[in-house]
Amino acid sequence: MERVVIIGTGNVGMSYAFSLLNQRTEVDELFLIDRTRAKAAGEALDLHSTLGYSPTNMKIRVGSYSDCKDANLVVITAGAPQAPGETRMDLVRKNAAIITPIVNEVMASGFNGIILMVTNPLDVMTQLAWKVSGLPHSKVIGSGTVLDSSRLKYTVGHQIKVNPKDIDAYVLGEHGDSSFVPWSVCRVRLQPLNDFISDSQMTAIEERVRESAYEIIKRKGATYYGIGMCLTRITNAILSNERAVLPLSCYDSSERVYYGYPCVVGRNGIERRLDIPMSALERRKLVKSQSAIREGFASIK
Repeated sequence: MERVVIIGTGNVGMSYAFSLLNQRTEVDELFLIDRTRAKAAGEALDLHSTLGYSPTNMKIRVGSYSDCKDANLVVITAGAPQAPGETRMDLVRKNAAIITPIVNEVMASGFNGIILMVTNPLDVMTQLAWKVSGLPHSKVIGSGTVLDSSRLKYTVGHQIKVNPKDIDAYVLGEHGDSSFVPWSVCRVRLQPLNDFISDSQMTAIEERVRESAYEIIKRKGATYYGIGMCLTRITNAILSNERAVLPLSCYDSSERVYYGYPCVVGRNGIERRLDIPMSALERRKLVKSQSAIREGFASIK
């Protein structure tokens, strides 16, 4: 029996839930937890209305923290959202104050599954959840740069008129302003991407991808459909034991920091990190991103 618990029934949490219901997944039970129980109950009722046509027959219930005990996966989306003009890192202190008691409640239930963190600033909150939980770092994962990488694939595919699924490219580092693209290893399947686009086009695309969240927030107030789909992709990789390669926020034990990087993920969480060849410039960008995340985490100690 595969049980997933979503903590936080705002736009992100419910976009994820709706995405789960629109795909075939291994999830048998979905529990919704929110500080406003009536909100969670209303969302559960609304989701019940999809089951007549959904490809799944998932049981959807309002949950409490005690339901985390037998969960395979707890997905934390609760927290203050990013407002127009605000960076993700601006949220660090107020969301640390929200995430710490949530993780304590989860662990008090006897939970021993995998925590998937979504709350921003993503990498800092993932590291905080790991520290608070006491779980092995392989079982505390952030959604990382999966969303950023999806935006990159779409933007590049649109530019060169190729299916985004055939673009092998990742955004790495912080899920935030210091993220970067290691263009030297990007491919259209086996062909180098720089055979298709110029250096100046790469720079423009990277900036567009980095700024896309700000653009969406400015126009509609929040981003949630993209991350909802990405969370379903991560969930499937875990529960189906796919050993898929995804750019998740995972712990670098040599640098002692979480950040988005390609790693193998399956039933037991992060199995290993890949070794990606990067240029000297790309390495410097990675170091800069690691430093930004460390500073963010240090600010809440």
